[in-house]
Amino acid sequence: MNTAMHFGAGWRSIAEMGYAMSRLEIEPESCEDEKSLDGVGNSQGPNELPRCLDHELAHLTNLKSRPHEHLIRDFPGRQALPVSTVKMLAGRECNYSRRGRFSSADCCHMLSRYVPVNGPSRLDQMTSRAYVSQFSADGSLFVAGFQGSHIRIYNVDKGWKCQKNILTKSLRWTITDTSLSPDQRYLVYASMSPIVHIVDIGSAAMDSLANITEIHEGLDFSADSGPYSFGIFSVKFSTDGREVVAGSSDDSIYVYDLVANKLSLRIPAHESDVNTVCFADESGHIIYSGSDDTYCKVWDRRCLGARNKPAGVLMGHLEGITFIDSRGDGRYFISNGKDQTIKLWDIRKMGSDICRRGFRNFEWDYRWMDYPPRARDSKHPFDLSVATYKGHSVLRTLIRCYFSPVHSTGQKYIYTGSHDSCVYIYDVVTGAQVAALKHHKSPVRDCSWHPEYPMIVSSSWDGDIVKWEFFGNGETEIPAMKKKIRRRHLY
Repeated sequence: MNTAMHFGAGWRSIAEMGYAMSRLEIEPESCEDEKSLDGVGNSQGPNELPRCLDHELAHLTNLKSRPHEHLIRDFPGRQALPVSTVKMLAGRECNYSRRGRFSSADCCHMLSRYVPVNGPSRLDQMTSRAYVSQFSADGSLFVAGFQGSHIRIYNVDKGWKCQKNILTKSLRWTITDTSLSPDQRYLVYASMSPIVHIVDIGSAAMDSLANITEIHEGLDFSADSGPYSFGIFSVKFSTDGREVVAGSSDDSIYVYDLVANKLSLRIPAHESDVNTVCFADESGHIIYSGSDDTYCKVWDRRCLGARNKPAGVLMGHLEGITFIDSRGDGRYFISNGKDQTIKLWDIRKMGSDICRRGFRNFEWDYRWMDYPPRARDSKHPFDLSVATYKGHSVLRTLIRCYFSPVHSTGQKYIYTGSHDSCVYIYDVVTGAQVAALKHHKSPVRDCSWHPEYPMIVSSSWDGDIVKWEFFGNGETEIPAMKKKIRRRHLY
């Protein structure tokens, strides 16, 4: 009993210390209404509070990004979250988690506070539009693809030195997508052609000129339908590196067997361009696809049958889908849509029927027209999505969105490029817009969050590749206030 009382008293003193060292001391006589930072708000609108996600995913996200329950006990007049770094360290020293160390959720809770909004610093600048930019799975490499036939691979661990400069072959219009193999030895790149090329990036030469200094082997997805019969919008390696899945302009999904060196599967999947495909998880059995026909579809390769029917269909977008990113658990994914929204999906809610009724009563083409203001508040009457995130702009090109990394943030955020030249970050659970990163002068088609560190790299049609990091004092920026503030310590 005495031990418990001593333990509780010790905890109260630790809590007091953590709170005191992390708060701002504000002089009461100079307090005025707070104003948000430029670009920080919520995705529901300026006069609405974020509505928390009431779903199993909210619980799963919190499990991955909340500290131990002893560290989030609320004290009178004080907010339970986020827990200060001092309080986290003190709790670890007192072994409140009974583990003697930080759990992965504890680590995510601290790292996810370091939202990479500082900068940016320019890593490279090209004279052509950047279409693709992605970190490798371990964050040691970064791949950027440009409309001017170039793909550059940077060694992140060696000061962003250009490790490989690839001049592509048989490029039509632009590089639409690239993908690194799991062992990071090979890269595939696609364009508006049914031929996807594969390059050995492990070779010593820095310059890789297609079929001049190195062989860029062509993987033929056309099945004898002609060299220019369709284009590839999306391409991804399987987790074991034995297959490549692709989405095409002939409304189909293709799977290429790299071991057998032949096309192994073609699915007539949609009624319009398949802009995006990905594997649902490490098994490779489930494929997600998104199309200009507005539908997301789920395909189970184990039970396709002769009719090539999907396992299910998810309706909710009012316009075409530009990108899909899987959470990696075979259950949840997000999609970016030309209706200017990101939607979160749970495949357990998928249906088998498609509502073919059109919901648009106006003429609109995202390639050269702005989205009609009257359409921004429209809703699909049979929306099966779990949540919707708004604030960014999806125009002119197939803009991409992603979950933030699992190891450093617990997938607590969603981030996306935007036609208005910004990178937007949303909170998965609350829907709040956490930040809008402003630097570029043209649409940001792609961006990538480092898998281990609080760092985002964005690429734009202005040719810039820039890096965003967290603030030097170890915290996200404090909202500007019209009052005199005396800072003690920030942790």
